[in-house]
Amino acid sequence: MNEDFPEAAADGEPDVRDLPGGAKAAIEAVLMVLDQPATATELAAGLNLTVAVVDQLLADLQREYNGYTVKAPDKDVASDAGFSSSPRGFELRNIAGGWRIYSRTDFADVVGRFVLEGQTARLTQAALETLAVIAYRQPVSRARVSAIRGVNVDSVVRTLTQRGLIEDSGTDPESGAILYRTTSYFLERMGIGSVAELPQLSPHLPGLEGIEEFYDAGRM
Repeated sequence: MNEDFPEAAADGEPDVRDLPGGAKAAIEAVLMVLDQPATATELAAGLNLTVAVVDQLLADLQREYNGYTVKAPDKDVASDAGFSSSPRGFELRNIAGGWRIYSRTDFADVVGRFVLEGQTARLTQAALETLAVIAYRQPVSRARVSAIRGVNVDSVVRTLTQRGLIEDSGTDPESGAILYRTTSYFLERMGIGSVAELPQLSPHLPGLEGIEEFYDAGRM
């Protein structure tokens, strides 16, 4: 038994080594259809590979998409990554704890114009403001978000929940109110690994002495 393919074809499933392009192409095919990031462990389990092999193949694909070119003296020690001379229009990122293929950030404006022009499903200004409050104040109740924004946010919170951008995070031990936090899908859409990577607001908002007391006064 090949240790890199622990249970390949053991139960009648195709051996990824026998597919066109082998294991690397198999991982690429799976990555192309993912609607959320997958960990190396999940990919390994689904393809009957070891995690070490998947890690190496992911690194190879990432380098290939980035336009990695092997110089002649290095060819003998290089891995099986592709020898393309220019980066692709997409890239492989490790976001929110898993791997997924995204359009390259350099083309954000081009893709945005193509996809979003005439798009009617974009979040409203009210939804964006509510999402921002939740992202920076999480876990937070609807009542507190309403107090901060000065308007009722019940319908907006429902919309954000339906879109998968926020989720229930338990209840407030004092009031019993449901608390909300952002989801891994939110991190994915923002292109960050954790909420700690959100931009800091304080440098852009001078004169906020006592702002915590102001927010706490609206807590319900």
